[in-house]
Amino acid sequence: MKGMVLQLGRPRCVIVDDSPCFLDAARRLLEQQGIPVVGTVSNTADAVRTAAELQPDVILVDVELGAESGFDLAQRLDESFAAAVILISTHAEQDLADLISGSPAVGFVSKPELSSDAIRDLLRAERDCAAPVSEPRER
Repeated sequence: MKGMVLQLGRPRCVIVDDSPCFLDAARRLLEQQGIPVVGTVSNTADAVRTAAELQPDVILVDVELGAESGFDLAQRLDESFAAAVILISTHAEQDLADLISGSPAVGFVSKPELSSDAIRDLLRAERDCAAPVSEPRER
């Protein structure tokens, strides 16, 4: 995620989830709330290809992609692209806390809590943490 410039107002988003119903519902919700969803895919190979082609600002990755691991995909995306990765799941965050904290994702949003505000809050927190801290001035 080195060199990432976060677009907090209208971050271009790709969603990776193996549920066509969720992909459709999440796309509609986020677009209604002002986040352009530039792509939806259901597996690791398509996620990597789509990220390379579309260069999104943020990629939402379901932690369970059928037989594939969303955590593994998050690692791969972080190593290869400048997009912020946000993990999503129907599982509660506390059930996945160790895996989430060990991942390069900027954060986690449960699927029932998914919103443009939740995404922007995580992007803002990541931007604020990445900003250089100035040294105290001498008096």
